[in-house]
Amino acid sequence: MKSKLVAETSGQRTFVVVLDPGEEAIAALTAFADQKEITGASLAAIGAFEKATVGWFDFQSKSYRKIPVDEQCEVLSAIGDIAVDDSGKPSLHLHAVLGLSDGSARGGHLLEGIVRPTLEITVLESPGYLRRRKRPELGIALIDLEA
Repeated sequence: MKSKLVAETSGQRTFVVVLDPGEEAIAALTAFADQKEITGASLAAIGAFEKATVGWFDFQSKSYRKIPVDEQCEVLSAIGDIAVDDSGKPSLHLHAVLGLSDGSARGGHLLEGIVRPTLEITVLESPGYLRRRKRPELGIALIDLEA
């Protein structure tokens, strides 16, 4: 992973992060956020994975239904945010649309993505602090603007 601070204005930093082949996207971005002490940010990414898993949240079971993508795929669009979870650690929430070789697409909550050949991410830090809290009635953690 490589990163560069490309702008800093009024407490807001903008980073470009480039992941290398073989890196797992969620783990690498979470480590980056932890290292840079990011407590709130939005992010967008493009690139490709050698394989990935996206998820569809099932409210009935309060869990993600995993959708494996076991082939090379283009990251057509990935958008999300970084907030701090109940334990004080960075929590990544990222949705992705993945393009397959036949032109079809798969999408959902990005659970895992093994980079090949690159993933290019722009991270736009918020000057404020964002907190993600577990919502037991829903089974997921969501940003709590009152925290």
